[in-house]
Amino acid sequence: QVQLVESGGGLVQAGDSLRLSCAASTRFFTDYSIGWFRQAPGKEREYVAAIIWSGTSKYYKTSVGGRFTISRDNALNTVYLQMNSLKPEDTAVYYCAITPTTGRGLKLRDDYDYWGQGTQVTVSS
Repeated sequence: QVQLVESGGGLVQAGDSLRLSCAASTRFFTDYSIGWFRQAPGKEREYVAAIIWSGTSKYYKTSVGGRFTISRDNALNTVYLQMNSLKPEDTAVYYCAITPTTGRGLKLRDDYDYWGQGTQVTVSS
């Protein structure tokens, strides 16, 4: 099974920025589409952003689209989530996930085959 290692989370104040990273242990990284999800305490895991295998299309949860940017570096087998102007409601555990299967919408948990263990993002007011 593909291993995903996440980093970059932390405790920040409202208005600050963070960049999350997710490194994948597969030589076929360029064949995978990738998503970011988040889960706050007591709530369901929700979709945040996704990028297709080619990198030519990116998708965002409407409420974060103006502040978050997803990108990938195929040379490093890494996907990033740049988060600017963070708000307390962004507080959650953030997960990356990947799938080699084409034709999926990339907005649902079941669209993905492999998941990381998550990184905590806490935004104080």
